[in-house]
Amino acid sequence: MASRALTSIALSAVTLLSGCSAFRNYDSELAQTNQQLAAGNVDAALTLLEKNNTGTDKDLLYYFEKGELLRAKGDLSGSQNAWTSADQVVGKWEDAVKLDTEKYLAQFGSFLVNDKVRRYEGYDYEKVMLTTQMALNLLAVNDFDGARTAIKKTHEREAVIADLRDKEYLKSEEQAEKEGVKTQYKDLQGYPVASLDAPEVVSLKNSYQSAFSHYLAGFVYEALGEKDLAAPGYRKAAELRPNTPLLEQALVNLDKPAKDQDSDILIVVQSGLAPSRDSIRIPLPLPISNNVVITPLSFPIIKPDTSTAPFAQIGVDGQQVNLTQLNSTTAMSRRALRDDMPGIILRTTVRAVTKGVAQKKINETNPLAGLAVGISSAVLEGADTRTWRTLPDTTQVVRLRLKKGEHQVSLPSAVGGSVVKVTVDQRYQVISLRAVGNQVFASGLAAHVIPSTNPTTMASLKQP
Repeated sequence: MASRALTSIALSAVTLLSGCSAFRNYDSELAQTNQQLAAGNVDAALTLLEKNNTGTDKDLLYYFEKGELLRAKGDLSGSQNAWTSADQVVGKWEDAVKLDTEKYLAQFGSFLVNDKVRRYEGYDYEKVMLTTQMALNLLAVNDFDGARTAIKKTHEREAVIADLRDKEYLKSEEQAEKEGVKTQYKDLQGYPVASLDAPEVVSLKNSYQSAFSHYLAGFVYEALGEKDLAAPGYRKAAELRPNTPLLEQALVNLDKPAKDQDSDILIVVQSGLAPSRDSIRIPLPLPISNNVVITPLSFPIIKPDTSTAPFAQIGVDGQQVNLTQLNSTTAMSRRALRDDMPGIILRTTVRAVTKGVAQKKINETNPLAGLAVGISSAVLEGADTRTWRTLPDTTQVVRLRLKKGEHQVSLPSAVGGSVVKVTVDQRYQVISLRAVGNQVFASGLAAHVIPSTNPTTMASLKQP
């Protein structure tokens, strides 16, 4: 009878917890969605997204993903509406941080709540890339004034994040010392430390400032004739990504008058998908009730996307031109995790010790209840694997002077060999392309994917 009771309690606990919406397998959901996107089935990807988000209270991730999928479909208005909803959520987060930073940090730093049950607030680089992607939507329809507004918001958001993180990291160090937690991520046996210590990660100034965002700001300000604002944008981009000729040349050319009537064209090529997050369990010795207990704890790791072959050139009117990489979401994601790991280790360790002590006391009085607590802890204690998965991984650019009229842009065979017809009709113009798998997506007024005889090699999109 006792055995049956134990089994019943165990199964009930697991069933109740696994049915909780807070513990959905987000990575699995988005893996299926991204498979449809990489196959060019954007409508199917959108259907999956809606199927997995049936509640009325949509979260930030829903709006992140929907905006990117609608952008791939060519529905820039719908994309902008979804991202405006996301921006409102982020705006409320900013208001809470600015109103009382200490209160926010106290709530976020709670040791009793697992990270994955918190309402998703977005990583810092996601908040910044949101307004950057919104600016690209506006530039696709030549709305430079609207893009300027989005860019201004990006700069303001960076300032809020910078102030918050300075205080958060200091508070985390103080709490770790108070709790006696000295473990660092480099001490975690079996953890992929090298991925967080890679040169492209540690060379980043932080996880949220993007050379691409600031270069785009410079281009927009220059197009609007605001050279006094364009220069700081280019300068910041060069600071974030030093020894990059494109960025240095932008500053040099800023004060040079145009020698011809050709248009100044910025081609933005975004490829791949943002990395996923997974959970890895690592045993750590923890002091529980005057004993050292080896306890498996869960920590997040970054898994890079492999859906899209890397490339560094595109063809423009039959001539190969080099692309300059200005952003890597994988590197930014790893830097975010690298910076967050001290706080994650602290919260995970203190929570495990607290639960271990509580479970020991329960075991002494009610072993069955102790078993249920143990099972629930095992189910609950996974790392948070939520992240914006449809966000492009790599952003590369090339800046050219082209005559007004029609031009052809071709992408490498590694991503389908698609050809895009581009119409140049503005003094300054931004052309945005997106490659996922062997699909190429283009949206806006000036870029149209030329239909292929092989329907699996490219996605032909309707234009707004």
